[in-house]
Amino acid sequence: MTGKLGRRSALAVMGSALAAPAIAQSPWPNKPVRFIVPFPPGQAADIFARLIAERMTEVWKQQVIVENKAGGSGIPATETARVAAPDGYTIMVVSSGTFGVNPSLFPDLPYKPLVDFIPLTNIFLVPLVIVAHPSFPANSLAELIALAKAEPGKHSYASAGPGTSQHLSMELFKLKAGLDIVHVPYKGSGPAMTDLLGGHVKLMMDSTAAALNHIVEKRIKAFAVTTARRAPAPLDSIPTIADTIPGFDAAGWSGLAAPARTPPEIVAKISADVQAELRRPETIKRIEERAAIPAPGTPAEFSAFVKKEIEIWGEVVRATGTKPGT
Repeated sequence: MTGKLGRRSALAVMGSALAAPAIAQSPWPNKPVRFIVPFPPGQAADIFARLIAERMTEVWKQQVIVENKAGGSGIPATETARVAAPDGYTIMVVSSGTFGVNPSLFPDLPYKPLVDFIPLTNIFLVPLVIVAHPSFPANSLAELIALAKAEPGKHSYASAGPGTSQHLSMELFKLKAGLDIVHVPYKGSGPAMTDLLGGHVKLMMDSTAAALNHIVEKRIKAFAVTTARRAPAPLDSIPTIADTIPGFDAAGWSGLAAPARTPPEIVAKISADVQAELRRPETIKRIEERAAIPAPGTPAEFSAFVKKEIEIWGEVVRATGTKPGT
């Protein structure tokens, strides 16, 4: 009896040992995946993250769950992803704010975008647009520049808040054009747009996605978009700042990143699958309908993009002395 039990135990151990590699090598994904979004539901990054999550649920045959973790300039959400297991099951939805601006805006930022994460692919670019109340005397970017130079410090503009892409893109424009226009920060683009529509503030930098309906319905007038290429229709008639200031190129954006040490084969699969989705005509249409531009890219391309963004916004933050909440 003892001999039989011994042989059975040995066989059980051998069976477990043989089974272990098979379990370890199970194809990814074999359980639900979560996307952590550092914004509340309804913002562009959340909307497009949900679009990708819906499609990847079909492609990966596993549920992709969107988890919103807003607040704190995206730092708490990013920290949640940073300390997650590097197994491909927690993916961070990163943005121009969390990866582009925060490294310069927060001296004690607890994460390093290109050290603690592996960029997977960008998802979209959202052009920003300089808009004005109909009563504002300028009717083009050239007229705005001329007016601001003739009356330095007299005019002001609204933004979604200090350190946001709206604020820093306008500051970059001011630096490039040599203008003195006073910044009036708001707590979000919604309240700022409300005051612009009411004529309480005359100028604003906002995303094309947020300003789209107001521009189309002629409640505000648009001077120029910040991206090197024009925004999709119906805003494709709006010129670019680069038409007046060559080389100007700025945008809000959002992409995906995985915790550092995520296996290369998983990184490659996630990136390739999401890029393929972003090139589907139906997905392109859904993104462009919101005045955004699909921006798929390889991990190497997205890493280079993030590095450049950190450099650009670092220069603007230092030149303007921008600090969190100021």
